[in-house]
Amino acid sequence: MPDSPSEPDQPEPEQSEPDQPTGATPRPFRGVIVDWGGVMTNPIRDMVQAWLDREDVDNEHYAAVMRPWVTGAYDHNGDINPIHALERGECTTEEFERLLAARMARRDGVQVLAEGLLTRMFAGSTAADAMYDAVRAIRAAGLRTGLLSNSWGMADYPRHLFPAMFDVVVISGEVGMRKPEERIFRHATGLLGLDPAECVFVDDIQVNVAAAEAVGMTAILHTEPVATLDRLGGLLGLPLTG
Repeated sequence: MPDSPSEPDQPEPEQSEPDQPTGATPRPFRGVIVDWGGVMTNPIRDMVQAWLDREDVDNEHYAAVMRPWVTGAYDHNGDINPIHALERGECTTEEFERLLAARMARRDGVQVLAEGLLTRMFAGSTAADAMYDAVRAIRAAGLRTGLLSNSWGMADYPRHLFPAMFDVVVISGEVGMRKPEERIFRHATGLLGLDPAECVFVDDIQVNVAAAEAVGMTAILHTEPVATLDRLGGLLGLPLTG
């Protein structure tokens, strides 16, 4: 499913304010691109924590195993990384699960079961209804909408919902690219037929937000729906909050 699981209870960076002079005319945005896991769903850290509790895996043990992989996944020099391979579709879900399970044990010392590991890890995923409604409202207002997600397995997306929500769907493992690579942002905006400067991007990982801004997009660091929709509605001139 979705983008990289964070370590439990890690502080979120502060969201930056829009870089636009006071009194300036709002930029005429024509498209909105959103991340999936942690933006259109509940926070990934909550899913992971629920899995840790269910399978009785110690938080510190999980963090010790995952920290080098997650940190390396967003290191420009970290091209040899299991997360990179998974997200670009260079290894199968099953290969990644075996690699991760070999390093992960429950509190009783028993190795975590490899088969279905990612499905179990993300089993606590729930829809962020306000975000669903907002994407539909944005599209109904005539803007183009896109999904841009780093995949941890591609079977768990609710794809039956996508035609009514998105004009374009870009899943990293299906295109051989991943955030925060510049090329995947340009690929997504190109599929929408828009320039990056015409698009707003929403993601819950600061590195991805910075990468989107670097290609000319206006980006929002998502922490929770109300704040995101207030900011997004202000940028678009649309009422997206109740």
